[in-house]
Amino acid sequence: MSNQGCIKCGSKNADTKEVAMTGTGLSKMFDIQHNQFVVVYCNNCGYSEFYNKNSSRGSNILDLFFGG
Repeated sequence: MSNQGCIKCGSKNADTKEVAMTGTGLSKMFDIQHNQFVVVYCNNCGYSEFYNKNSSRGSNILDLFFGG
């Protein structure tokens, strides 16, 4: 993991959570949640970044969050 920490507060205490969201048009009307993301958030200040779940499988998301 990088030694830079959170870009807002410098904390190295972060966690991840998977979320799904609706898009626009018919998917919104029928509440179809096909947009999947991984949220990385700082446990100290709450700063969060969203990463597309499908395109971020090959890398360590926490390293991306910490600028590594």
